[in-house]
Amino acid sequence: MTDDLGPMEAVADEEGLRGQRVVVGIDFSTGARAALLFALHDAARRGVAVAAVTAYRPPDYWLDFYAVGTYRPDQARGAALERAREFVAAVVAEGPQPPPPVHVHAAMGAAAEVLIWESHGADLLVVGSRGHGGLTSMLLGSVSMHCALHASCPVTVVHSPEAHHERLRLRRARRPGAASHGEGATVG
Repeated sequence: MTDDLGPMEAVADEEGLRGQRVVVGIDFSTGARAALLFALHDAARRGVAVAAVTAYRPPDYWLDFYAVGTYRPDQARGAALERAREFVAAVVAEGPQPPPPVHVHAAMGAAAEVLIWESHGADLLVVGSRGHGGLTSMLLGSVSMHCALHASCPVTVVHSPEAHHERLRLRRARRPGAASHGEGATVG
């Protein structure tokens, strides 16, 4: 379905884009924003479409016997797809103009596995260096590492400026003598 946001198409789980394309993982982080911008520019250069993919999981209550009847897979997929479409629409406006065709896709599963599956036959898989994980000092997150190791196509890991600044701040805070010079010292 093509909407009024330009050349953007939302597709359901079983309708993933195939053929020449640049696949990008979307988790709504600053890393995902940087990865999507990179993917848009790369796809425009190559003359191919972008497949923006988000992974979602059913709510935790799906394991509760009494709550099983309240889970609506179509609503969960629809909510993930709508959130991804809004995120992509905001970033597409900052990318190359005119933008390449963008297909937004939501699939249920673990992010790394979904991205590896969706990138089969792609020209490139683009992921952010870190998403929402708690290990902020790491250069690569678990999803980007898994994709780099297991994807069947080339993988580009994009570091966002925000992630770079956070790693730099943490590195400075760990430096010997930083507390004595007022850097990274905790008061209170």
